[in-house]
Amino acid sequence: MIKKTFVAAALLAAISPSIFAAGFAPAPAAGQLGAVIVNPYSNSPLTALIDLGGKKIDSAKVIVHGKGKNGVDIKYDVSRKIILRHDGIPVFGLYADHKNKVTISYELDGEKTSENYDVITSAITNNYIDNRNVTALQETQVKTVAKGFEDRLYFINSNDTPQMGSDLHWAGPKSASAHILDPSPSAGSMTFDQPPMNFIIDTQGEYRWWMNQDAVYDGFDIDVNNRGIMMGFEPDNKGNFTFLLGQKWGYMDLMGKFTTFRLPRGYIDASHETTTMPNGNVLIRAAKSHYLNKAGEKVHTVRDHIIEVDQQGNLVDVWALPEILNPFRDNLLVGLDMGAVCLNVDADHQGQSTEEFKVDAPYGDVVGVGAGRNWAHVNSIDYNAEDDSIVLSLRHQGIVKIGRDKKVDWILAPDLGWGDLSDKVLTPVDSKGRKLNCDGAACDGTDFDWTYTQHTAWWSDKGTLTVFDNGDGRGYTQPAMPTMKYSRFVEYKIDEDKGTVEQTWEYGKERGYDWYSPITSNVEYMSDRNTMFGFGGSIHLFEPGARSIGKINEIDYDTKEVKVEIDVLSAKKNAPHYRALLVKPNKMFNVK
Repeated sequence: MIKKTFVAAALLAAISPSIFAAGFAPAPAAGQLGAVIVNPYSNSPLTALIDLGGKKIDSAKVIVHGKGKNGVDIKYDVSRKIILRHDGIPVFGLYADHKNKVTISYELDGEKTSENYDVITSAITNNYIDNRNVTALQETQVKTVAKGFEDRLYFINSNDTPQMGSDLHWAGPKSASAHILDPSPSAGSMTFDQPPMNFIIDTQGEYRWWMNQDAVYDGFDIDVNNRGIMMGFEPDNKGNFTFLLGQKWGYMDLMGKFTTFRLPRGYIDASHETTTMPNGNVLIRAAKSHYLNKAGEKVHTVRDHIIEVDQQGNLVDVWALPEILNPFRDNLLVGLDMGAVCLNVDADHQGQSTEEFKVDAPYGDVVGVGAGRNWAHVNSIDYNAEDDSIVLSLRHQGIVKIGRDKKVDWILAPDLGWGDLSDKVLTPVDSKGRKLNCDGAACDGTDFDWTYTQHTAWWSDKGTLTVFDNGDGRGYTQPAMPTMKYSRFVEYKIDEDKGTVEQTWEYGKERGYDWYSPITSNVEYMSDRNTMFGFGGSIHLFEPGARSIGKINEIDYDTKEVKVEIDVLSAKKNAPHYRALLVKPNKMFNVK
């Protein structure tokens, strides 16, 4: 027997406990449970929580109905574990500034119940508006959505806001973080600082989730622990995302519940990547403070340490890359476009390369060789539980696999400048295992190519390695014209026993400069629909007066047909996005 109760509750805002204390009663219950609270943790204004009202329920299901004729329904189950986490039923995927239609069902005292709600939300706002912006929020343009992909949801991790950080420097005045500041000339990358813009869109281009920018960030605080760039969102298996923000890391769920930790003492400037290991420990791309480099100088390093922390934030292990790799290898560095190095964008120097990196260049967040400069620029980590190893994408070096013993297992990059590690460079082969004719940074007569300034070297569930090949410095040089550049989604099959690599799949070369993303970006194989899902985070970055594009794509693996293409325009020109993730609500809310 199914009992249906139809109710309409106008839910205008979260109810403050302080108001209760003043003598006001909670909002009346809607249905058999308790009150409905919009934005229950004050961090996710497009969510709501249906309080249990002291009841014990099971088998909860939620439907947030799509808006209009083509609106996208968001449906998911809610596990008992998640109900207990929030003491209620989480409602995710509301539209902004809208009377949302929501249906919930659950089992109470052995009886199945279904209830309808009207949930009213307010408009979302950008707290860090730059008056030079074209728009306060990022606009979307839906180009293609194939049948069967309408239910997709995409998390955009962006920082399209005024550049901050000019008031921050490790050698600057003392603050609340005085115990880790040092009046030394070693600069590190603390000034890598920008307010967050994190949101989820559906395949109609509608915002269905928004993160309050002040949840963990404060762009006007002198305490560096509340500053940085919010990056590295990766889901764990507990309904959370891990993330990084400068001097701290943490967990976040879609309802806006945050838990944060300071980086372990002695480590600073975390950005780009986190990943959760099967044992629950978290790998973080950070840097080392007060590092004694080979020149005998004490420096704060830049993007070249991997640390492992436990779930309480305690340091477990460290991969110190200046000691594992050669921080003076400059083969790719001399071919980089000085206009775009990660998020340090300088349009005045677009297309210019440098012929020499002097050891006496300033220490800090500048491209150069040696610990204390941006020689490595690690932008992704992937963990392999089978042999307890990590695969790293080093934007300024290549892709490397390193074991728990801190020894290099293999290198995916041209065999140039690796010195004693040259025997670790993988040999390119064709589909029959035959060695390709490669000289330096080129392989003749084949479609094989290495990646250049790449992002997200991640294992797929097929055992292949998927990489976003940005393509700057391709062949370790700059082309005659910038419009000759291109980016790729690319997949490799690696035979570790034979030390070989085969390129098995690529997409993007045929789309040329109009699809070229010089920095940021990611790609990942999706087995549920047999697609390569990816995001070019900085397309048209240097187009005069244009707003750069974050382009979401899902490409059919077999046919290379474009199944999804959605553009996310930056709010102002020359503002890149970082990554996009495919969000599956059932995995976030139906945690066993």
